[in-house]
Amino acid sequence: MKLMIKIFIVFASILAIAIYFFRDQETPAGTVTNSNASEGNFETLAPLPTEVKESSGIESMPDQGHYITHNDANNKPYLYEIDEKGKLVKTYKLRLPNVDWEDLTRDTNGNLYISDTGNNNNKRRELAIYKTSFQDLQKPQAIRFTYQDQKGKSSKKDKKSYDCEALFWYDGNLYLLTKDRNGENKARIYQLPDTPGNHIAKPIGSIAMKEPVTSAAISPDAGTIALLSEGKIHLYRNVSSPETFYEGDAEEITLTGAGQTEAITFKDDNTLILTSEGGSLFRYKL
Repeated sequence: MKLMIKIFIVFASILAIAIYFFRDQETPAGTVTNSNASEGNFETLAPLPTEVKESSGIESMPDQGHYITHNDANNKPYLYEIDEKGKLVKTYKLRLPNVDWEDLTRDTNGNLYISDTGNNNNKRRELAIYKTSFQDLQKPQAIRFTYQDQKGKSSKKDKKSYDCEALFWYDGNLYLLTKDRNGENKARIYQLPDTPGNHIAKPIGSIAMKEPVTSAAISPDAGTIALLSEGKIHLYRNVSSPETFYEGDAEEITLTGAGQTEAITFKDDNTLILTSEGGSLFRYKL
């Protein structure tokens, strides 16, 4: 019995020394830690109006404290103006097709961009982003484009790499992020000018993403880019150039209980507004 006690004491002493020694050691270079991942405390603001059956994009309206949102594919081509209490303020009926509206963004000149870029089956070659002024939302102009590197209409699942649900605007250009389904777990980034007409979306990079991107937004000061996936916000802070935003300080925020989050926008530099497919309006403070 005495021998066992001595062995136990020796073992406990060694364990205590090991814990003390390693507790302040730095993480070895290249080791992945959870320092850039966190649990997000978001606030549920309100249910969305019944007219918004499947919110797919959202954007803040200038100087009004209201937001514009829309439904997903094969719904009426309507924009819905709502407040933070989820009240429907106004409906804008556009004379446009809603083949697969996916996201919204705005520029600094009072224009809104509607992204008709959903491409689930990879069969769409000519896509469109509709540019319209907040002064008269019912007079849009089309920015039509094709992807520079899209060679064919392959319907094979592993080639469905041109389905885009996320975009943001910066300095005369639109930036699109696709759902890459070729097994490489990345989102491709494309750039095209914000002028109406026919254009080619040029690939400018890619970013590793475990989950498909469902929406994107840029802060008013252009220093932070937010990407959205199902139940997660992917933040890139201290961005020097939106073209290479993925070089910024990255943080992944899990939104437990938010469901299938579909749309995101900045209210201001420190506040995000989100919607979910389940019909909720959320706020998240950075």
